[in-house]
Amino acid sequence: MKFNEFVYERPDFETEKNHILQLIESFQTATSAQKQIDLIKEANEKRSAIQSMATISSIRNSIDTQDKFYEEENQFWDQHMPYLEELSAKLYQSILSSPYLNEIKPHFPETFFKIAEYSLKAFDPSIIEHLQKENALSTEYTKLLASAQIEFDGNTYTLTQLTPWIQNKDRSVRQRALEAKMGFFETHEETLDRIYSDLVSVRTEMAQKLGYKNFVELGYIRMMRFDYNEEMVANYRRQVLNDLVPVAQTLYEKQRVRIGLDSLKHYDLPFQFKDGNAKPYGTPEEIIEAGQKMYHELSEETKEFIDFMMEHELMDLVSKKGKAGGGYCTYIPSHKSPFIFSNFNGTSGDIDVLTHEAGHAFQVYSSSSIETIECQFPTMESAEIHSMSMEFFTWPWMESFFKEQAQKYRYSHLAGALKFIPYGVLVDHFQHIVYNNPDKDAQFRKEQWRILEKQYLPHIDYSDSSFLEKGTYWYQQGHIFQAPFYYIDYTLAQVIALQFFKRMQDQDPQAWKDYLHLCQLGGTKTFLQLVKEAKLKSPFEDGVLKSVMKTVENWLDSIDDLAL
Repeated sequence: MKFNEFVYERPDFETEKNHILQLIESFQTATSAQKQIDLIKEANEKRSAIQSMATISSIRNSIDTQDKFYEEENQFWDQHMPYLEELSAKLYQSILSSPYLNEIKPHFPETFFKIAEYSLKAFDPSIIEHLQKENALSTEYTKLLASAQIEFDGNTYTLTQLTPWIQNKDRSVRQRALEAKMGFFETHEETLDRIYSDLVSVRTEMAQKLGYKNFVELGYIRMMRFDYNEEMVANYRRQVLNDLVPVAQTLYEKQRVRIGLDSLKHYDLPFQFKDGNAKPYGTPEEIIEAGQKMYHELSEETKEFIDFMMEHELMDLVSKKGKAGGGYCTYIPSHKSPFIFSNFNGTSGDIDVLTHEAGHAFQVYSSSSIETIECQFPTMESAEIHSMSMEFFTWPWMESFFKEQAQKYRYSHLAGALKFIPYGVLVDHFQHIVYNNPDKDAQFRKEQWRILEKQYLPHIDYSDSSFLEKGTYWYQQGHIFQAPFYYIDYTLAQVIALQFFKRMQDQDPQAWKDYLHLCQLGGTKTFLQLVKEAKLKSPFEDGVLKSVMKTVENWLDSIDDLAL
C-alpha cells in the first residue's frame, strides 16, 4: 500500500478514551503479572493506532498547508494530543505502582520505565490547556513560514526555493537574495516576537504549575535526558567555546582566501568555492534513482530499506508552493512505515536529505520490530547519531550525485560538520538564557542572541544588515520555537558521528556492524548506553572533542582546498 492510499480517519476520541480507560482499570484490578503485561501491550496497540492517525494527518498537512481538510485535522490534533498524553500518564502511573512491577520489567525495554517516570514528571491534567496553546502557537509559526511568497528578480519563491540564489557565484546576487529572505522575517518581526513571547510564557507557566523553578528543568525532562544534566551540557559548551571555536575560525579564514575576498560578509558564508558550491546533477527523479542504487550497494539491510520506501512511496521531497519548510523523518507505527519529508531545491542539501533523513528512517525501519512504541525511536540526541553517521557512510557514492565535484562536496560537508557545532551550541545557550529569564522582553532576547553570536561565531559580519545586527537570525531556526532544547543534540551526535568517520578512514571493518547494531537497538537504551554499545566515546568525556577535531583537521589538511 502506498502512502497516498493510507486511510486517514479521525478517531472518535471519546470512544477511544473510554476504551483505554477500561484497559487501565482492568490493569489495576488484574491479579497476575502476565495479565498486566497483556494489557500493556493492548493499550500500546490502541495508542499506536491513534498516534498513526495523528502522524498521517501531520504529514499531509505539512505537504500542503493550504489543504483545508488537513488544516482542520491538524487543529483537532493540536487540541487532542494533550488528552492522549493524559491517558498515557494514567497508564504510566498504574504501571509504576503495580505490585507486579518487578515481574513486568523483564518483558519491556528498561527505557520504557524511564520514559514513563519522566513523562509523569512532565505532565499533569492542569496543564492541558497550556499544551493546547503551545501546539497552536507552534502551528502558527509553521504556517507563517510556509506562507512566504518572496519576490526576487521577477519571480516568486518560498523560503527554501531561495537557497540556490543565496549560494550564487555572484556576490551581489547572494546579498540581494539573503536580503529578500530576511525581508520576510523583518516584515513579520512583530508577529514572530509575539509568537515566541507567548511560547516562553506558556512553557514557563507549565513548569511552575508542575513545581519546577523554570522551564529549563522541565525542558530537560521533556527531552528525556536520562543520563546527563544541565551542568554537563554547560561544561561541554565551554569546551566548544575554548577548543573548537578557534579551529572553526581558521576554516572561515581559509574560505575567505579560497573565494578571493578581502573580508567575509554574512551573505558570503554559504558560498564555499570560487567557481560555486558543489551541486548535484540530474532531476529529482534521477537523484532519487541514484540514491536507491547507493543503498542497494551499501548493504543488504539498506537495500531492503530503500526498496520498501520506494515501493510504498514514503518520501515527499520536492519544494512547492504551500509546502511547509524544512525536512524531517517521522514514523507511522500502524504501518511500520518511516516517512521522509523535505524540500529539494537543487543544492547539495538535496543529497543531505538522502543521507541524513534516510539515516533516521533506516534506524526506525531497523527497529520496527520493537513493539513498545515509546522505544522505536531513541531520544533525540541518540536519533541524530544515525542520521549524521549515515552522511559519512555514504561518502563513497558521492560521485553518483556530484561527479567531478564529489571531493568538493566532501570537503564542504566535513568542514561544515565542524563549523556547525559552535552554532548548535549557541542555539542551546540562547535557550538557557531565555528560559532562565522568562520575564525579559523581545529586545533582551535579540541582544542576548547577538552577544552569543560574537562569542561562538566571531567571524560573522552583519555590517550590511541592520536587521541581523540587532540579533534576529534565530527567527528562522524552527527548533527554537517548536522543539525547545532540541538542538545541542545535533552537536553531541556530530561528535559521535565523527568518531564513526574516523573508523571509516581507518577502514575498521566493524564500523558498519556497530552502526547497524545501534540502529536495531532503537530506543531500548539511554544515550550514553547506546554510545557504549557502538564502541564509541561520550562527547562529555574530557578530550573527546579535541580528538574528534584533530581527525577532521587532518583530513581537511590533506586536501589542497585552493585546488578544489
